[in-house]
Amino acid sequence: MRRPLTRAALTALGVVGAAGTASAVWGIGIERYLFTLREHQLQLLPADARPLRILHVSDAHMAPWQRRKQRWIAGLAALEPDLIINTGDNLGHPLGLDGIRAAFGPFRGIPGVYVHGSNDHVAPSPRNPFKYFLGPSKIRTEPELLETDLLDRYLTDELGWHDLNNTVATLDAAGARIHAFGVNDAHRGWDRLGSLPEPIAHMRQAEDSALTIGVTHAPYRRVLDAFVDLGADAVFAGHTHGGQVRLPGVGALVANCDIPLDQARGLSVWSHAGRTAPLNVSAGLGHSIYAPVRFACRPEATLITVLPAH
Repeated sequence: MRRPLTRAALTALGVVGAAGTASAVWGIGIERYLFTLREHQLQLLPADARPLRILHVSDAHMAPWQRRKQRWIAGLAALEPDLIINTGDNLGHPLGLDGIRAAFGPFRGIPGVYVHGSNDHVAPSPRNPFKYFLGPSKIRTEPELLETDLLDRYLTDELGWHDLNNTVATLDAAGARIHAFGVNDAHRGWDRLGSLPEPIAHMRQAEDSALTIGVTHAPYRRVLDAFVDLGADAVFAGHTHGGQVRLPGVGALVANCDIPLDQARGLSVWSHAGRTAPLNVSAGLGHSIYAPVRFACRPEATLITVLPAH
């Protein structure tokens, strides 16, 4: 015969239930709107260079009705960045480009580079969020395609940014020549690391640079190792959402790729074969419309001021 629950047990269950409800209310109704700017400094430039302000944005997952997010991103133009690095997953809805235009319009004329995430190509779909705890997410067999060509035309023709998907670019920002290279979404296996060494070598033969950056959406180890080997002075990535739901004092529980969990958000250092480079992984600005929650992981953009090295 089962014994009835004691008053203490019932009280404990009530406390757990109340805490869970409060956490859900916070994560769904409040924190996902608490956009924040993270700031760092790096000493990488030649001694005679002036500071370079890099604005790193990622994972907007934009839907047309997300006006608050659009206004906050547009307001970042007041920071007067010298260079914008966009690490993909801009779209989160078939009409997401309307919101991207509203958010990124004030950046027109500011030098920038970008790569794609998978949600720049295919729309998100409903899925069980607990499956993320079983490893990197799987791929839908029949995805809803997005208008990637229109997104690219907007980013390149209207904003003037450079497409770095499996290619390289040279640009000027704050009076400094910058070499940049990147790959398409490694989470989908669209990265073509073998296509980079030759154009990087030609780029370096043509002219020197004050800074070399590597840009990827998903920070898989194979990509980060290759970028360090290819001579990146700094590496920028997104994709992880910082874990999206983090435990205070513990951090990210998942990263949706094979990067160490303690590097799933923020500025750290990546080392390979005796060489190191700063790595900034953005926790991103958004989330899938089918997983509208952030907990202990505010949506963010990053402003990195690059200074002359001592």
